[in-house]
Amino acid sequence: MPRSQALLATLLPLALVLGAMGTSSPSEVPAVPESPDAGAVVEASADAGTADAGTGLLGLVPPAPVPSREKAPPIAQLRSLPRKDDVLAQAKLSGGRLVLPAGKGGATLTVDPPLQAQITRIMQDYQVPYGAAVVLEPSTGRVLALAEHSQTDPSMRGLTTRAVFPAASIFKIVTGSALLEAGVAPSEESCFHGGKRGLSERLLEDSTRDGACHTLSSAMGKSANVVFAKLTRKYLSADALRRMAARLRFNRPIAFPIPTDVSLASIPEDEFGLANTGAGFGDVYLSPLHGAALAAASATGVWRDPVLFEPSLEASVAPAEEVLSPEVTRALTGMLEETVTHGTARRVFRERGFRVEGAVGKTGTLADKNPFRDYSWFVGFAPKDNPRVAVAAVIVNEPLWRIRATWLGREAMRLALERFPAPAAPPAVPQEAPLVAQPAPSTEPLSGGEAVSTASAVEVPVPEAAAQAEEASEEEALPPAANASAPIP
Repeated sequence: MPRSQALLATLLPLALVLGAMGTSSPSEVPAVPESPDAGAVVEASADAGTADAGTGLLGLVPPAPVPSREKAPPIAQLRSLPRKDDVLAQAKLSGGRLVLPAGKGGATLTVDPPLQAQITRIMQDYQVPYGAAVVLEPSTGRVLALAEHSQTDPSMRGLTTRAVFPAASIFKIVTGSALLEAGVAPSEESCFHGGKRGLSERLLEDSTRDGACHTLSSAMGKSANVVFAKLTRKYLSADALRRMAARLRFNRPIAFPIPTDVSLASIPEDEFGLANTGAGFGDVYLSPLHGAALAAASATGVWRDPVLFEPSLEASVAPAEEVLSPEVTRALTGMLEETVTHGTARRVFRERGFRVEGAVGKTGTLADKNPFRDYSWFVGFAPKDNPRVAVAAVIVNEPLWRIRATWLGREAMRLALERFPAPAAPPAVPQEAPLVAQPAPSTEPLSGGEAVSTASAVEVPVPEAAAQAEEASEEEALPPAANASAPIP
């Protein structure tokens, strides 16, 4: 059978299913099944590639209509999580752990109560209109924190699993992964001008006005929109970007005990629409839980569904799926490190006394105009060479704001690393005394070094205005009266 006919035969049943789903909004997407069948639909294609084995068409077509970010932002339809689905609210502290009542199964949650309380307290003290932060253990998928707060609606629950937030430049992780897989080197350079607040077709043409140049790596760090748009147009097809997005669980359900929205992504066929989406301006939505899992997959190259309950001795470990090759994973990590060392998050992560060694990540910023909503994101992991925590943070601010997501994400990452330090190194094996006496080490203090941070795990600094402005300049200009002062919690 010709490939086109095989593809049509596969797509037709899927189209019928999608048509039967009606036109419900993303906020009404049903809860995910406990065990989604990742291999239910397989495309009959000889050149699908090993990385797509078992995935096929799953995720290539959004399972529900994708709303327009400009015309119908889905956050306007946000509703609180029903009590019957709110696992965290049902759990009770027992022996320092969160445990479900016996009538609900008596399972122990993986969430760390002190870390959960610390991150929640930050959002409460800084009165974020809507905020959420998720912390995962990359090697296992265990959820260490599912923190949220809404000053606008204090009764709001479930923000961590709702995909009502535009993914913005977080989607550059998907685009960057696809570019690396297409053979684009992190050192490939592209020149540009403009594009901070939006793109036009004119900006994608090479011009004598192109006064700045970035490599793919530095473009990731500085979130250079035009560079990503140009490279998307030059090297990626809509199919290639869709496949990478599907592999990283966009347009696909994520199995989780709390009902979790599908992160919807519309990836158009037309050249400009594709470039616009690759740069982070498309109609793409992301839940904080998915954001943390995306950071974990970027760290390890492996997708693991998030885990909320401590497994019993008899339980089998959920299978992990390699989604990025080791070569792509290493290159992507180096690109994400640019965000912290030289890019949009460098000031926040250089704040004295609150630095995070080995942190990497990606920022994202977009805004709704009417009514005004400023969405900011940070996703990342640390330490770079042996990731122990993966983090996602999102904040939706009004024109006056106190903190943004890069600052919250750094704090979530720092506090998690303090709560879960690296295992102590085994004691050194005693060695025989040398034949020749060695001089004793000097006991004089070193000079010229940085002061050692003595901040406690619960200390929270006042964000630096300059740090906030740096990250905010990524895609949208700051609102005129940004960064209202805030007291130290």
